[in-house]
Amino acid sequence: MMTSEDRLSAALCALYQRYGYRQYRMSKFEEYDLYAQNRNFLESEQILTFSDTNGRLMALKPDITLSIIKNSREEQAVQKVFYRESVYRVPKNGMGFQEIMQTGLECIGAVDDYAMSEVLMLAARSLEAVSPSYVLDLSHMGILGGLLSSLNIPQEGQAALLAAMGEKNLPALEAAGAALGLSRDNQRLLRKLCWLAGPIEEALPRLLALPLPPDSRRAAEELEALGRIMAGFGKYHINLDLSVVNDMDYYNGLTFRGFVDGASSGVLSGGRYDSLLHRMGKTGGAIGFAVYLNELERLLVSPAPYDVDVLLTYTPEDDPAAVAAMARTLEAGGKTVRVQPEGACELTYRQRMVPDGREV
Repeated sequence: MMTSEDRLSAALCALYQRYGYRQYRMSKFEEYDLYAQNRNFLESEQILTFSDTNGRLMALKPDITLSIIKNSREEQAVQKVFYRESVYRVPKNGMGFQEIMQTGLECIGAVDDYAMSEVLMLAARSLEAVSPSYVLDLSHMGILGGLLSSLNIPQEGQAALLAAMGEKNLPALEAAGAALGLSRDNQRLLRKLCWLAGPIEEALPRLLALPLPPDSRRAAEELEALGRIMAGFGKYHINLDLSVVNDMDYYNGLTFRGFVDGASSGVLSGGRYDSLLHRMGKTGGAIGFAVYLNELERLLVSPAPYDVDVLLTYTPEDDPAAVAAMARTLEAGGKTVRVQPEGACELTYRQRMVPDGREV
């Protein structure tokens, strides 16, 4: 019997297939070096390893994107793939490794404005498939990146500012800015960017009205262009929120995170990661996202009122063939059935029957 998680995953895969994404299948493990060289990209630094029969150090994969990039082809056309795979990692605020199911997609190669908009739309529709009460928070690493670059802030200083932005921590942001000797005007601009959030059609004009340096303005104008394309797909719950940040060594453009009512943390995460692609010796662009099905487990589970529809009981005098025929009739009629000798039953059921079809 399919679980709620299985049904959701199947529905998401069907959605991605309707837009021409092909399923990508992969091994459960990769050589450890792939993850060791990109450890900062991973959700957790802890990796489950083992030695294979050839003496190579292998790892149960903690991430899917790295495997897809490693095996992607160098070609002009865009590659659109989706996956339904498990990763093995220590969950946030948890102990011990867990097998975590993810469903998501990657778009690699000649990524243009349409391709980015399509990925955003599919991310929004993925959240919509979970609950109508959702929001997709959208940002662009080029906005902050352009500002920090124009201010000639060293990398360690950028990390402190990005961490404060990600937490919407104004005191930490001001302390980091003061330590870097930023002017009052630049500190004021950082504060405005930190708290600039809301429906994208309302927040984007406020962003464009700010005194942004050229690279930041180009990033904001890219968001504006994507908003116009997204309008062609329909209306979705998308917020602009510049606190959605990621590591600039890997992400260079759009970054986004999805939330649904009832889930304690984000259930979808994605972004544009050309920088990761280039670090791995590939050319072109890349954007994708993952839906964290484990975060939805409690939300999707709705306890059934009964374990089975029918409890079918029999005695030693009953013909086993008649019992089998009745069980088959009930199952063919769309009912779930538990068959057992007369006596106590640990399951709950809607009705109890005997092999001649009588309800008792």
